[in-house]
Amino acid sequence: MKIVVASGNKAKLREIAQIFRGHEILSMQDAGFTEDIEENGATFEENALIKARAVSRALGVNALADDSGICVEALDGAPGVYSARFCGRHGDDAANNALMLEKLKNVPQNQRRAYFESCVALCLSDGREITASGRTYGRILEQEEGEGGFGYDPLFYSDELGMSFGVASAEQKNAVSHRGKALAALAEKIKGIEL
Repeated sequence: MKIVVASGNKAKLREIAQIFRGHEILSMQDAGFTEDIEENGATFEENALIKARAVSRALGVNALADDSGICVEALDGAPGVYSARFCGRHGDDAANNALMLEKLKNVPQNQRRAYFESCVALCLSDGREITASGRTYGRILEQEEGEGGFGYDPLFYSDELGMSFGVASAEQKNAVSHRGKALAALAEKIKGIEL
């Protein structure tokens, strides 16, 4: 199946392509979609659907979108859907991580529980919509560890891996990641569907 991913994030595209092997994966830019999409949903699922619908309807293609973020218990679930713009600017990983560390600077390790959540939405060219979600649990470290991944990965210590996502290889992270779990759940859902 040919799928246009409603994202310009190269790291996210690589991750989706690795997990969705066997499908032709294109970025929305490569497919000819260059408009800005306003993510104004209140949940990860709403934002994923907003993005996938916009690309699918504009190009008449099967479009996949993900919305994900980190939810920190000590911050009452923040930054959540605002993870990419936690610092006030979209996509400034260094500033987002610095703000996270600042907000948690006096919080002890046993109170730094967090989870990554991802919702993926596949909007098919015939109008059908399929969503799936996934979570991975861990805690926020007191300093960055590793230079792999992107976003909050160097600050997130994965319970399942016993290391930060910044240290983990792409294969290790994809095996337990929120996006990996959401995409695997989506892949299961579309197995029995005529596409």
